Amino acid sequence: MRGVRRAILAVCFGVAGAIMLRLVGGTATVPERGGWRELEGPDLR
Repeated sequence: MRGVRRAILAVCFGVAGAIMLRLVGGTATVPERGGWRELEGPDLR
């Protein structure tokens, strides 16, 4: 039973740590190159 409690506690600490990193990690940056671009041309309208 002690091992189950330790496993649950470890999972809780892991989840709490992941949430903290997610919240404090900063904002996402938009890539400056690559990605999708709008196609142009008479046959695409």
